[in-house]
Amino acid sequence: MESTGKTPVGRPRGFDADEALERAMLVFWEQGYEGASLADLTGAMGITRTSMYAAFGNKEELFRKVLHRYAEGPAAYVARALEEPTARQVATAFLAGSVRTTTRPDCPAGCLAVQGSLAAGDSGRPARDTLAAWRDEACAHLRDRFQRAVDEGDLPSDANTGLLARYVMAVSNGIAVQAAGGAGRDELQQVADAALRSWPPA
Repeated sequence: MESTGKTPVGRPRGFDADEALERAMLVFWEQGYEGASLADLTGAMGITRTSMYAAFGNKEELFRKVLHRYAEGPAAYVARALEEPTARQVATAFLAGSVRTTTRPDCPAGCLAVQGSLAAGDSGRPARDTLAAWRDEACAHLRDRFQRAVDEGDLPSDANTGLLARYVMAVSNGIAVQAAGGAGRDELQQVADAALRSWPPA
């Protein structure tokens, strides 16, 4: 049985579950789903493997819980952006949130939803599929919001709302990849600004 020495064996609930989940999120964020070993996860969480299974389930279940936490925490900008009054402001807030989240000094560079699915083999397929569904859901929310903008006269009646949503998502994902590669916040914000200089894109 693996033990980190931080939590006594046989006390699966004798730790702060929220703190453990936060630490697991950072491991997945930095190393991706496949790159994060159980030893990495339990070591960062400060618990035994037995305690992890008892509290969070297996690695795949833990990852789903982490993604939910990520969506409500670092990626909460997605939901906030959708509440902006105009389509342009939605896109601006969405990309600005992407820049901030992928360049936070206290977190790994990049985006968990992008990093987590890169270079995933067969063992990482469930996580990759979960992340693809998560990104598709965000894209669908953007599309619906842009359709509302069309209905309200904020966007042209012939605007391709699905394409606009994909455009914003593609720029956001590109920002995440660039951030993971070392690009800085100011530079990436300039990329976001350039992408929205002509809105909506033809």
